[in-house]
Amino acid sequence: MTPTASHTPVMLPEVVNALVPKDGGIYIDGTFGRGGYSRALLMAAKTKVYGIDRDPDAVKAAEKLANEFKPRFRILHGPFGAMDVLMAGEQIKLVDGIALDLGVSSPQINEAERGFSFQADGPLDMRMSQSGPTAADIVNSMDERELADIIFLCGEERHARRVAKRIVEARAEERITRTKQLAEVVRRAVPRSADGIDPATRTFQALRIHVNDELGELRRGLTAAEILLKPQGRLAVVSFHSLEDRTVKEFLRRRSATSISISRHMPANDHRAPAPSFRLLTRKPQTPSAEEVHNNPRARSAKLRVAERTDAPVVREYAA
Repeated sequence: MTPTASHTPVMLPEVVNALVPKDGGIYIDGTFGRGGYSRALLMAAKTKVYGIDRDPDAVKAAEKLANEFKPRFRILHGPFGAMDVLMAGEQIKLVDGIALDLGVSSPQINEAERGFSFQADGPLDMRMSQSGPTAADIVNSMDERELADIIFLCGEERHARRVAKRIVEARAEERITRTKQLAEVVRRAVPRSADGIDPATRTFQALRIHVNDELGELRRGLTAAEILLKPQGRLAVVSFHSLEDRTVKEFLRRRSATSISISRHMPANDHRAPAPSFRLLTRKPQTPSAEEVHNNPRARSAKLRVAERTDAPVVREYAA
């Protein structure tokens, strides 16, 4: 079957080329989704690939790939932020490459019952792991100020206070349990912009990021990648919004600096700066081709950053 935009990962050739798959190499697809990167890495060379995903639906979908490429592919159920722990369970200490495709997957967006999309009505859920508090729990229980902070910080919504106020007013009349309900509340609070982006976009993004602790997961995942990659091992990260890209950029900037900042917790007379643990391979992020954006509009905001692990020890502490 020909791959469709909904199941083809963004910037697939660029990510695979960045990781330079080789026979006998071990690679991690830290955000398995529906396995596009995993399949491409398995077909590019005689590699061993570990897919990681916290979504039970993704783990189930991986069975076909596991059977097709047995014993070169294995799926692990868990968050990519804990991939060092997950790989330790597989007796793997070092790997040759790691791919991370951040944010929500197309299958998750397309399945209304998962509650990620404001374009189709469904339960207000948004949980990638399908466990823990839902987005409905958040919007119906959190106080107005906390809600406004989440919408502003995680969604970069400048009308966050107005949105939070409208949500609190609406839930006083009726519990908000559906994506359509929430989207309509937000649209009444946020003016439609000239760029045509739906007014509910940033609020839904903010709730999704908060529900899944996506930025915390990303920071943990980058640290785990630093631990797992062998010297000359490659890290390729595709992000879709400024908060993600800023986190990746800042992590790699610190880890690739010729003089890494010393932690303020170290003794004042200790001037030993750790050596850079990464070498940047993309000073500026790569972006999708015009053809890819035309075929898959969801790719338009994607940014790919690539770095190569040095032989320096893991940087355990650095200044915040």
